[in-house]
Amino acid sequence: MGYDIRTYGDPVLAAVADEVENIDGKLVRLSQAMLQAMYKAPGLGLAAPQIGVQKQIFVYDIDGEPITLINPRIVESSGEWVYDEGCLSIPGLYVEMLRPKQVLLEALDINGNDIRVEADELLARLFQHELDHLNGVLMFDRMTDDQRKQALIEYRKLADGELPRGEKRHIGLK
Repeated sequence: MGYDIRTYGDPVLAAVADEVENIDGKLVRLSQAMLQAMYKAPGLGLAAPQIGVQKQIFVYDIDGEPITLINPRIVESSGEWVYDEGCLSIPGLYVEMLRPKQVLLEALDINGNDIRVEADELLARLFQHELDHLNGVLMFDRMTDDQRKQALIEYRKLADGELPRGEKRHIGLK
């Protein structure tokens, strides 16, 4: 079963996802479908709410090894790192965002095992971004007021087809 990625304005993206209580075949199939949707987009990570499923699960692949994380939590963070962040639910828009540089994440893997992952830079940012989705938070919610105003203008141009298809817009920190 294929899923479409929900985009900005869809109310499912603003809701907090429910914890996963059972890891079963249905969840494994969901994880596989999420990976397919992520690769098709293409993207590095995808949270279940982005395909309309209100469960605390996200998938990612930054090095050719797809990973599924269930009920993830960041338990420690440190440092600062500014990076151009994009989102499959806000296609074409990249925003310079300040986030912690390192995180320690705890979660369950697809087999139900407890795991802890120390992440730095890109992987740390991916974890924070996908966890935001699980908590109903989008990039627009993390922007400064000036960034948000500029980003919404640019996003509307992209969404309305006023910019060429595939065009990317970058919004810097002010």
